[in-house]
Amino acid sequence: MREVTVSRAITAPKSAIADWLEPATIVDAEGSFSVSHVEDTADATVVVASGPGMELPLRFEEHDDSIYYTQEGDHGPFSHMETWIELTEESAGTIVTLRSSVSLAAPLPFGDRIAAWKRSGELRRAADALESAFE
Repeated sequence: MREVTVSRAITAPKSAIADWLEPATIVDAEGSFSVSHVEDTADATVVVASGPGMELPLRFEEHDDSIYYTQEGDHGPFSHMETWIELTEESAGTIVTLRSSVSLAAPLPFGDRIAAWKRSGELRRAADALESAFE
């Protein structure tokens, strides 16, 4: 398992950024999957994301000052994927930290490195989209 982190300083208030960080928006911003549909439950939001030849549910939960989500089931590219998005208010705006821990679902040499490289790109795209939304 590998962990990757991407951080950005955004010149916007924490509340505005939190409003932008809706589960479907996050999945779209990562750029690898399209949102097929969203299911709201009592304790979480499940975004069913689709990509070439696969569909995977992503379970989103809010925890204090962070958003936590994980791939549910065994239908995605990862055997394990969980992500935290943390917001820290600063005097000039908000620091957004996206941190993810991943393992690839295929028995490849250096598979977890490949998974981390892929996930890092998704987190960077999400950070780019967030930054663009507040320029």
